[in-house]
Amino acid sequence: MGLKKASIAAMICWLVASPGDAQPVSDQPDPSTVIAGDASTDDAAQVVDAPAPVVPAQDIALQNFIRTLRSKAIERGVSGNVFDAVVPTLTYNDRVIRLDRGQPGSSSSSSASPDFAPYLASHVDATRINMGRSRYGRLRPLLASIETKTGVPEQIMLAIYGHETGYGTFTGNFDLLRSLATLAFEGRRRDLFAAEYIDTLLLLQRGIPRETLKGSWAGATGYPQFLPSVYLRLGIDGDNDGRVDIWRSEPDALASIGNYLSDAGWKPGAPWGVAVRVPDGFDRGAVSPLMSSPRCPRVHARHSRWLTVTEWRQKGLMMLGSRIPADDELTMLIEPDGPGRTAYLLTSNYRSILDYNCSNYYALSVGLLGDAVGN
Repeated sequence: MGLKKASIAAMICWLVASPGDAQPVSDQPDPSTVIAGDASTDDAAQVVDAPAPVVPAQDIALQNFIRTLRSKAIERGVSGNVFDAVVPTLTYNDRVIRLDRGQPGSSSSSSASPDFAPYLASHVDATRINMGRSRYGRLRPLLASIETKTGVPEQIMLAIYGHETGYGTFTGNFDLLRSLATLAFEGRRRDLFAAEYIDTLLLLQRGIPRETLKGSWAGATGYPQFLPSVYLRLGIDGDNDGRVDIWRSEPDALASIGNYLSDAGWKPGAPWGVAVRVPDGFDRGAVSPLMSSPRCPRVHARHSRWLTVTEWRQKGLMMLGSRIPADDELTMLIEPDGPGRTAYLLTSNYRSILDYNCSNYYALSVGLLGDAVGN
């Protein structure tokens, strides 16, 4: 999206306005205008002598930290005027920090993995399945064209759309700039969130209004819940209107999801995985992983080593689904609810879903929702 042809001052005031989080820059009084205007000397004195609003110390500290990012932002292409106009609107969001500290991997979160079954019941439920089937019927031509271009199955794109935002019914109401500034200031993952803050400024500079740049507490935005950096890297125009609007355009959002999974290595023609039954007495030690993953190690530690479907059959595994990978397809085993419960053989395409969100339960539920919607 290009900047509209307007004065830079008017553009900045329009861009940085953030209802509900801070006063728009355009609503702040300009002391030079008041003093130089037609007001009497007494009126001017009253304005000058009026106490300034008290800014909490934490907000001042946050704004001072964000100012240290100015040179990096300018190197990335952010206008100094845009950068400077946003800083005074930023305030510390304690709720964002509480949510961040409750995430897996934070110091206060539990390391225990709950059963998958309750998660599955709440994320692949009748409401999501029925909504998905309704959308599938309406969006089928669009989805088919995206699958032709990317190789990503229609149902998988739709399942991610349904899983992330309930098919666009909820996208989050956190002001991205405020949330990302808060997370960068707090410092647990400073480099990540500082970079995302700067990328959000680039979106603002491209003409996307701040009121549009809302999403989850962690900075995910739009129908696909992309981080700003992902939007810049992989967002594409699905309706050929010359813009990439993942906040209002389903074609843009779905095409961008397909493009993301394709970029993550999706292999056309192969399913994500299949449910299986593991025989009693199965020797799990014989298929334990040979290496640990540097990325999301706890997630990948639950996967077996890679074997072909034929090799798994020889070990007694019984296929329970209809979308079975080819006999020579390399797959890995996961037993999300432990021995004696439904397990899954997973192809490399499962890893592409993990790239979207590195959670076994997320990736499994996306695959299973896609299967249910497509049946």
